[in-house]
Amino acid sequence: MSKKAQGVLTSIDHIVLTASDMDQTISFYCDILGMKLQAYTPPGGGEIRRSLKFGVHKINLHDKRTPYKPHALNPVSGAVDICFLSSTPIEIWKKIFVKNNIEIEDGPIQKTGANGPIMSLYVRDPDLNLIEIANKI
Repeated sequence: MSKKAQGVLTSIDHIVLTASDMDQTISFYCDILGMKLQAYTPPGGGEIRRSLKFGVHKINLHDKRTPYKPHALNPVSGAVDICFLSSTPIEIWKKIFVKNNIEIEDGPIQKTGANGPIMSLYVRDPDLNLIEIANKI
């Protein structure tokens, strides 16, 4: 780790979620978390792809049965652990999850985020990915 990096990374453009049931995944992320569904055709043509947008961020969706290529070496559903920052208070998120019969795994609990302390709540999406919703504190 003593070598100096030759390139500079500035941000994450997108991540990919592998979904076992695309409709359930879209419903969770759009209807519960408030993301927007986007459908698009790749620049080279081909099958219509789907992604989730929120703010300036994008999550591409791959169907577990037919993942878009190229893809991860072992594309599986349920292997992601991701934290989303929110301006909506954690107590409101707690009510949203309870109202929608989504089990809260942990929280509210204070954690250390990328840029300082956060207050977090943990749930699972339909594929059992660990979803952390957090407020900066």
